[in-house]
Amino acid sequence: MFNELLNTFLISISPLGEARAGIPYGAVKGLPIIWVFLVGWIANLLVFPLFYSGISLSNKYLWKNRTYKKIAIYLSQRAKYKTKKNINKYGALGLMVFVMIPLPITGAYIGTLAAYVLGMSYKKAFYAVSAGVTISSVIIATGLYFGKFFFHAS
Repeated sequence: MFNELLNTFLISISPLGEARAGIPYGAVKGLPIIWVFLVGWIANLLVFPLFYSGISLSNKYLWKNRTYKKIAIYLSQRAKYKTKKNINKYGALGLMVFVMIPLPITGAYIGTLAAYVLGMSYKKAFYAVSAGVTISSVIIATGLYFGKFFFHAS
């Protein structure tokens, strides 16, 4: 059980999975949905402070590196393109909605990057991303919980 919970955590904190993949992984492995939800949710909540700090430190120390700068600009432009309309129009609420949509490329990583690039305050961005992650995780876990009953009843 520990290994599956650890894998759920690692998938949920990774940029390729987040809780959108971590929670279903744990559920498929037969773990209790409440444990899967809590582990996936907590891991995905950790993305914002860790990634935001990582962006700040990387920019501070690596900005002079040409390759780093090129990649950072590309990722920043991509995040701006995907989120600028919603964030400019709705602010933190737009960021929250963007992060909460349980689809690929709309999670905490892109939301954090967009908040950083667009200059949103740390506190506002933290609350918006955390709310989005929470709602997304609840949607995924609830769907899995009720889906289990629906498919077993058939």
